[in-house]
Amino acid sequence: MKVTRIGRLATTWLVVGIVAWPAAPVLAANREHQQLLAEVRMLQEQNQQLALAVATLAESLKRLDAKTDEQATADRKLLADQKVAVEGVGRDLRVVREKLDDTNVRIARLSQELEALRDSIPTMPAPTAAAPDGAAPAVPGSEPAGVPPPAPAPVVPSTAGLSPQRLYDTAYADFASGQWNMAIAGFETFIKAFPRSEQADQAQYYIGESYLLDNKYEQAVAAYDRVVSNYPTGDQVPLAYYKRGIALLNLKQTDRARESWETIIKLYPDSDASRLARQGLDRLARSGRQ
Repeated sequence: MKVTRIGRLATTWLVVGIVAWPAAPVLAANREHQQLLAEVRMLQEQNQQLALAVATLAESLKRLDAKTDEQATADRKLLADQKVAVEGVGRDLRVVREKLDDTNVRIARLSQELEALRDSIPTMPAPTAAAPDGAAPAVPGSEPAGVPPPAPAPVVPSTAGLSPQRLYDTAYADFASGQWNMAIAGFETFIKAFPRSEQADQAQYYIGESYLLDNKYEQAVAAYDRVVSNYPTGDQVPLAYYKRGIALLNLKQTDRARESWETIIKLYPDSDASRLARQGLDRLARSGRQ
């Protein structure tokens, strides 16, 4: 009986062992699966947090880009406004400079007019000498026989009330219309009234031009010489040398004409008068005039 009972107990434990043996690996695999699932959930949570951080960063970058664009627009507008302001100041300065130059010109003209007016005011005549005691004052027409009457004073054209520019323009109008004598008289009056005018050298040059066009070549040479001697730094000197050569050529003084033109080429090589002088010398060379 005991043997049978022991056999049954052993059989029972053997069956239980056989049944329980495959259950241990299954439980271990289940735990590993659960651990993997837990790790996956953690990775998913971390991925969601990372995605949220990336989205937040992207939004921040978007706001920063918007602010940067806004600031850049404001800077461009500011630069444009500053450029407009600077250009406006530049225009205002040019206007002020032009007005200042015009004022200086007017002041110079007024100074010349005042000087001309002061020069044109006649001086008071000197008091006549008293007759000796007992002698009757001299009566016109009672001069002793044989004594010529005093010569009348030359009549000088009055420049009172005339501005330098008006007087110059009047003389130039006579020159342009071919009234040579009137032009010469007008330019000479201008030079006497306004000797320090900037147009004095031009007036002297046109005196020479008037003589040259009137075929008075000797007077033209003398007038051009005065341009060179009286206004050596004037703008008309090169042309005066050239026209002097033309007048001398008409007087058959070829050597002096050639000398006058060579002087221009030497002193004013880049001037228009120098080019005209070279052409004149070429013509002389081709014609064989000595």
